[in-house]
Amino acid sequence: MPWSSHAKIAFIGSHSVRKSNAVHAFASTIGRAGRSVEVGREVVRFNPLGLNEGATAEAQLWVLMAQVQQELELARRAEVLVTDRSVVDNFAYYLRVTGGEDPFGVVGGYIAASADLCDFVRSFASGFIFTTSLPPAVTAGALASIRHLKASTAERLRHQDRVAVVRRRLEAAGIPMLDNPSHIVPVMVRDPVLCKQISDRLLDHYGIYVQPINYPTVARRTERLRITPSPLHTDADIDHLVNALTEIWAEIGLKRAA
Repeated sequence: MPWSSHAKIAFIGSHSVRKSNAVHAFASTIGRAGRSVEVGREVVRFNPLGLNEGATAEAQLWVLMAQVQQELELARRAEVLVTDRSVVDNFAYYLRVTGGEDPFGVVGGYIAASADLCDFVRSFASGFIFTTSLPPAVTAGALASIRHLKASTAERLRHQDRVAVVRRRLEAAGIPMLDNPSHIVPVMVRDPVLCKQISDRLLDHYGIYVQPINYPTVARRTERLRITPSPLHTDADIDHLVNALTEIWAEIGLKRAA
């Protein structure tokens, strides 16, 4: 009987601990149990750019990309993929050689995995999510912005005005907010399911993107919508947001602020 989903089992660890023998023995056991299986070899052995202590950042990046390519190709062929090393430990070797430098130099990253695994990474691997390096163009733009704002107060004053207007309008509509000195206006929902539903409805029906903030970013029962007004938001934009939230609050029957 076939498995309900594909599986990957990776053997990782230091050199000379008989990983390769274990990989093949385990794959044979899977095969005897009637499952289709493919074995991923240790790609570093085929690296043309240097091995072990002589490996450069370029060599380790070759290994990382070769590992990804091999796993994608083999995963299509069988129910079970057994690999000698994996993307995870090859990425760790890259970080060791480069001193922690992100190999891609872009904002963010991606993983191709099940919904449960993606949620696990989001919840428990904040170091992966929030430490990727910025591309040079974004860095240059940020520096230019800082230099400009050191000499100009117009944008800052406009920003503070927009935040104050949003707060006044939400307060008048009875939409509950968390009082804080930040430019971020947290609209308190206190329910993770409703928080996501409201965010989706704002985008799908009103063309407004507001990020839902749920556990573990905030404590349970403090789930919220994070509204971040900018200096470019107009009075019409703010009216549209407040009217949309007012309609949604009425539809769902959420409690209004006193």
